[in-house]
Amino acid sequence: MKNTNYSPENTPVVVSCCRTAIGRSDSSEGVFRKVRGDELGAFVVKEAVARSGVSPDHIEEVVVGVTQQRGELGGNVARSIGLLAGLPTSAAASTTNRLCGSSLQGVAQACHSIMAGAEDVHVVAGVEHMQHLPMDSEIDFHPRSFSGSSRAVLSMGLTAEYLAASRGISRRLQEEYAVNGKHKFDADFMSGIYQKPFEVEIVKLQDVPDSFERSIPLGRHLDGCRIGFDAGGSDRKVSAVVDGVSIYSEEVVWHPKEMSDSNYHYQGILDSVMRAAAKMPRVDAIGVSSAGIFIDNEVAAASLFRKVEPQEFDKLVRPIYKRVAKELGDVPIEAANDGDVTALAGAMSLDSNNVLGIAMGTSQAAGYVDSLGNITGWLNELAFVPVDYNVKAMVDEWSTDVGVGVTYFSQDAVIKLAKATSIKMDDTLAPAEKLKIVQKALSNGNEEALEIFKTIGVYLGYSLAYYSEFYEMDYILILGRVTSGLGGEVILKYANHILETEFPSVFETCKITLPDEQSRRVGQSIAAASLPQI
Repeated sequence: MKNTNYSPENTPVVVSCCRTAIGRSDSSEGVFRKVRGDELGAFVVKEAVARSGVSPDHIEEVVVGVTQQRGELGGNVARSIGLLAGLPTSAAASTTNRLCGSSLQGVAQACHSIMAGAEDVHVVAGVEHMQHLPMDSEIDFHPRSFSGSSRAVLSMGLTAEYLAASRGISRRLQEEYAVNGKHKFDADFMSGIYQKPFEVEIVKLQDVPDSFERSIPLGRHLDGCRIGFDAGGSDRKVSAVVDGVSIYSEEVVWHPKEMSDSNYHYQGILDSVMRAAAKMPRVDAIGVSSAGIFIDNEVAAASLFRKVEPQEFDKLVRPIYKRVAKELGDVPIEAANDGDVTALAGAMSLDSNNVLGIAMGTSQAAGYVDSLGNITGWLNELAFVPVDYNVKAMVDEWSTDVGVGVTYFSQDAVIKLAKATSIKMDDTLAPAEKLKIVQKALSNGNEEALEIFKTIGVYLGYSLAYYSEFYEMDYILILGRVTSGLGGEVILKYANHILETEFPSVFETCKITLPDEQSRRVGQSIAAASLPQI
């Protein structure tokens, strides 16, 4: 064997690898709860050898890293694993323990042997079975071992806990902001917006930076021939507005959230804009209302484009509205969050400030116009603010948040609630069509449909009381396709009932309003037309 020169320069090379799945350390649900640790080790060793193409007769040593070296993993368990894997008895075996670095130590040991020219072929493995052999069980540390150091020096797991505690990082915070933790969506989302990794920083109270809050003017430009475009998740709306008067509006069903080809989105937007342009002698400006965040009129993030690949998103989606504007002669364009535009629509129609606008469309959009008539500089994403603290509350598919506004104040909410009723809906229908079925049932006197919109109204009432802690509201404007027809009136009735009976001070100081039917559906696109300056 020593004369077989696989590596003339004695450079170690990994030729194959494999592992088992990671199972729970659980006595009732763990997938490996009935499998011994040495059996698991033998399984991966046998498979790694098979994948390598190396003859088992050429293997000189099996090295196994073991953290809990006792019980079924006690003794020189590497020898047992080698025999169970069917390796020849001529293959030596050694077990190494460097706690969490055990298998890595085994790799280093094998590399050193090869580099020294002592041996040529090793199998290195690592095994642990926390359900059978829990950490710290059957271990008796000498009491003087830690006289000059922390007890954590012997365990990576304990070390992590001690270090986190010393820096004020709670277990809950660790779990929520872990790679796949509760707030993974939020961390990834913010990383995408700011184009840098999201980090949780622990600072002393006196070192917390001052808040940066400002308000900025938005829209209310009425002069000229303008196009307002509202990008919804189930339909797109466009309005042609001349000197502040809407002369044409239309709604077109589309499915942007399900499409990965950005050309689908571009052509749909362009088609609607061109239809509105044909109704006017010229186009002076285009205003856009859409879910998401916009920087310099480019899409920084938006759920409408969730299926588009990142590279295509950066190249074609970010400037998508600027691309459309160029098709009309590179006219001025202004894009804004649909929540802010909803609030703007309310302020313009009511000729008032201190307006909270809530649009119940495919999702929930909300925004706020302050006493100065400006929008706030922070994002009013009330769609992701909790309104139902029941652990079994509905879950938002995109953010995975539980019981948040979007799960009750949206088209999707109506559809989900309808599934618990006898109202029949074909699963192949588009969401907008499913909503119409529920709305038709309501108009026909269906009691279950009434309960759906009543539920939304009740939750809205409680939520508005909560919102009033953060916003000075004279008016609350609700619109969107969910409020169309009788449903809007039911929502309004029960929201007011909750406020009047349980939160009278809120009821007396602010008024919930429903615009006319056309404004409920296309009010955002009309308001969006006022965004750009000419």
